[in-house]
Amino acid sequence: MDLEARKIEFVQEFLKLQSEEAISRLEEILRKERKFIEKRKFKPMTQDQLSKRIEQSESDFQNNRFKSSSELLAKYK
Repeated sequence: MDLEARKIEFVQEFLKLQSEEAISRLEEILRKERKFIEKRKFKPMTQDQLSKRIEQSESDFQNNRFKSSSELLAKYK
């Protein structure tokens, strides 16, 4: 059975469900699967990208372009 046929069969069975609890469990599984797929899309930085970001951060700090942790905390209180 190919993927499309499996999807159709699944949807047909889903539509027959009468249990709210079963539907809730399937919804939770779907949410978890979406999160898992999103995490797989994550692409880590290359060594070069990381080095450039560190250089930029150090430059920002040296040129006083930063906020202290107390300033950040005050902003979100």
